[in-house]
Order: sequence, then C-alpha cells, then structure tokens
Amino acid sequence: MQSSGTVAPIFQLEGVSCRFGAVAALTDCSLSILPGERVALIGPSGAGKSTLLSLLNGSQVPTVGRVAIMGLEINRLGTRKRRRMQRLVGTVYQQHHLVGNLAVIHNVNAGQLGRWPLPLALWSLVWPQGVQRAAEALAQVGIADKLYARTDRLSGGQQQRVALARVLVQDPAAILADEPISSVDPERSRAMMDLLRQLSETTGKTLVISLHEVEFAVKYCDRIVGLRQGQIFFDAPATEVSKAMMTDLYEL
Repeated sequence: MQSSGTVAPIFQLEGVSCRFGAVAALTDCSLSILPGERVALIGPSGAGKSTLLSLLNGSQVPTVGRVAIMGLEINRLGTRKRRRMQRLVGTVYQQHHLVGNLAVIHNVNAGQLGRWPLPLALWSLVWPQGVQRAAEALAQVGIADKLYARTDRLSGGQQQRVALARVLVQDPAAILADEPISSVDPERSRAMMDLLRQLSETTGKTLVISLHEVEFAVKYCDRIVGLRQGQIFFDAPATEVSKAMMTDLYEL
C-alpha cells in the first residue's frame, strides 16, 4: 500500500449515485483508491458491491457524480477512448466467461483481444499466437502444465485460474475481482486469496475485491470499504475495523 499525498489515485469517485429505474444501487458515494492498494468491498447482498465494481471498470457510468480512472473521467470519454481505458482494468467475474470447448491457451489469449487486430486474433484460433506470454501467465497462477488442455476438462478451481491468467495477459494496472471465493470450499478460498495477494505484491497492481467472507477481507486486504443499502458505511484500514463496525454493517 502506498501512502497518500503526491500519489495520484488510480480510481476516484465523487458524489456518485447509480440508479436502475426506481432502484438506487448506489447513493452519494465518494471513494479514492491509490495505486498498489488492496481494497476489500464488503456488505450484505444488494449493498451495491457489484455496481461499484462495474463503475470502476467503466462498464457502467454513474447517474450522478464523477468517476475517474487514472485521472480520466470515464463518462466524458468517447467509445474508443473508453475501451482503451477499460483495457487498463482487468476484471475476474463470478462467472468465468470461458469457452469450454477451446484449449486453455485460446481462453487466456482472449485477454489480448483489445490489443490484437482481428486477423491475428482469428489466425491465433488456428495457430496459437502469444504462446510464451500465455504460458508465463499460467505459470503465475500455478497451472503451467494446462496450456493446451481443453478448458471444460479442468476443475472449477483451475478454470478460475485460467480466468485470472486471461486478466494477467491483458496486463492491466488494476485487477477487480467480483466474489472470487463465493461458493467454494475454505481450502480453495485460501488458495485463491493467497494467489491474488501474491500477484498484487509481485506486480504492484491495484486489487479491489468484493467479498462476503469478512475474515478473508481482514486477512488479505489493506483496507476495507463497508457498503450498506448503496452507501459507504465505513472506509478504514483493515487493522482498524472492529467487530462492532462489522456487526453494525450487517445488522438487519
């Protein structure tokens, strides 16, 4: 975690509200995240965690307020510039969005699609390109031997690692992870959180993770942002988050 002061934030939200019809997903949220920070978003279901992540990766624009990624206001960018900006933010989704009947290398190379011209991307489906980079990314996530394996023959945990390798090939400045350990056993949860923290430490990439598991948020992240009913309930260093704060956050 880097200290504040002269370091410009990688993400900045000012007075952000986000509505879907009559539903207020987020209301008057302000948040600043610095390069290299590991931030956990926690809170009850429906608190606005996934909406906040979608604002941070530029796939959603606010109804009110300002969202800036690396100093550029996302809702003022044209389509092409916004896509270029979105390539600087990698997202690991709950649903991995992998093509099961393709080899792992093709799913990993999907992280190159914003960078490769269409003919190269199509040719790569016949004769895989970027093999060394894909192999390096798979080695980083601990499944170097699965480069040419058929993706739907991997375990759920291995498929999750393929999705993460795809983000590493994209080489973003920040990695967002939406509930990466929901509905997996404790051992796999620890392994994935160990991996995400290790990648953040070795690459210096910013990491923002939405979590239901409070104990993992405290153990693996520098900072915890508690969301409740679409508002930021607290924003504090992990070491300063008390049981009373957690109880209040989840109180019905």
